[in-house]
Amino acid sequence: MEEPQDPRRRVPRTDLVLADPRLLTAAERLGQGLVKRVVVATLARCRAGFLAPDPDVVTEAALAALPATATTLRPVVNATGVVVHTNLGRAPLSAAAVEAMVLAAGATDVELSLASGRRDRRGRGTLAALADAVPAAGGVHVVNNGAAALALASLALAAGREVVVARGEMVEIGDGFRIPELVESVGARLREVGTTNRVRLADYEAAIGPRTAFVLKVHPSNFEVRGFTSTVSVKELAGLLAGLPGENVVPLVVDIGSGLLRSHPRLPDEPDATTVLRDGADLVTASGDKLLGGPQAGLLLGDAGLVEQLRRHPFARALRVDKLTLAALEATLTGPETPVAAALRADAGALLARARAVAESLAHELDDDTGWAIAVPSTAAVGGGGAPGVELASAAVSLPASLATLLRQGDPPVVGRVRDGRLLLDLLTVAPEDDATLVTAVVSAVVAAAGRADQG
Repeated sequence: MEEPQDPRRRVPRTDLVLADPRLLTAAERLGQGLVKRVVVATLARCRAGFLAPDPDVVTEAALAALPATATTLRPVVNATGVVVHTNLGRAPLSAAAVEAMVLAAGATDVELSLASGRRDRRGRGTLAALADAVPAAGGVHVVNNGAAALALASLALAAGREVVVARGEMVEIGDGFRIPELVESVGARLREVGTTNRVRLADYEAAIGPRTAFVLKVHPSNFEVRGFTSTVSVKELAGLLAGLPGENVVPLVVDIGSGLLRSHPRLPDEPDATTVLRDGADLVTASGDKLLGGPQAGLLLGDAGLVEQLRRHPFARALRVDKLTLAALEATLTGPETPVAAALRADAGALLARARAVAESLAHELDDDTGWAIAVPSTAAVGGGGAPGVELASAAVSLPASLATLLRQGDPPVVGRVRDGRLLLDLLTVAPEDDATLVTAVVSAVVAAAGRADQG
């Protein structure tokens, strides 16, 4: 009697599956290696008995398993109510910035004058836009992030010398990185003045000496110190340094952190570059991907001579931004309102109306009028280490907390926040055009939850 054939022998060969025209097309878009890895994994499932050993079945399963793009990064709907969410990539770019990056992805005139055919200043259009945005700055330069801007200033101006800073401004900026360690890592030495909660102008005056390279003022953007406190303003420090005797020139460097270029009515306590420079700062360092709403970048703004000294320092080359960042930053500065700016001016009443519409759509789609989806007022936050303690009036769709994981693992993933046993999908950080996507995602999560309950 003939023994039955091992079904694993009927599993199609890898090369035959890869020869399918649909997978060949996918390989042109995603890369041959990625597509082959998915096919091999699909064939392994087939050998394990989870798929029928049929070429069409295997091909369909492989196509379904392919990612949408050639990156593991996935677009996420940010419904957390945190405008600049560090774990979700900080500032969402404007449509103009995204388009600018796509156009800049090929060959560009980033360092070429099309008029003369010769090499030209790298990113000149972006630098001109930044200078126009902050007229108080005599010079401007861009590096790859905010920490790099401060590190470059410390290395170029203070290697082997002292930086005077208030003890209460020795902050940690996230993921374990600390301003003191950053400054000291490039060869500068810190001279701390004052106490954790109080510093006076006399403390700075007593610390300044022949070894002083510059005075550093850091905005503690991710925390607040309240109660028995005192600080020294930029204007007071600038006056002190301007009055130093003889040729003892000590610059004032101010790290404002969040990248606010001009004052904002909803963020009255958040320092902005324009005001700080007008108050006498010689150099301002800031981020481009927080309140500015642009790509990750570090901004150097201030005295033209100082900025040029930093730009020409050999280490500046290691911190250079690429053409995509330059394109996105220029479009952010010159283009339409950014998503961050839109969120900061959003009206709570309009948000609540949107939340009610989403809740009604969910009730209609799921034929459920029991009120499990409710529109509620909520409180959002700026995030990204900016404007601590500032509460932004918002509105959210309140859902059962059990949907949080299913939504986070859905397609697209939706990330909200759980409060008091309910999942809140805060609409301050959801673009109006994504409300329909939100409804579809929630419906899919509810269906998936019902399916799991039936299987259980």
